[in-house]
Amino acid sequence: MRLTPRQRTAICDYTVRHFGSRARVWLFGSRVDDAARGGDIDLYIEPELAGADALALAKLGFLRDLHRALGEQIVTWCCGGLAATLICRCTG
Repeated sequence: MRLTPRQRTAICDYTVRHFGSRARVWLFGSRVDDAARGGDIDLYIEPELAGADALALAKLGFLRDLHRALGEQIVTWCCGGLAATLICRCTG
């Protein structure tokens, strides 16, 4: 997995902060391949939260805090549910 310890900690901490203590996060895409180079950070998050408004606010806060912690990074984000799982499996 091509994430620094700082990146991993920030992703995990902000996932819990914004999506709930039982939220889960997975890395997918090119960053999973240690032999690859570059690439954005592709994350699949299963939130503890429900409801479109709560998820939208959580996503904005999560991405804001991640940007502040990690600087300029392209983060692709998708959130729980069957549709998101299928998108992640097809694109990652």
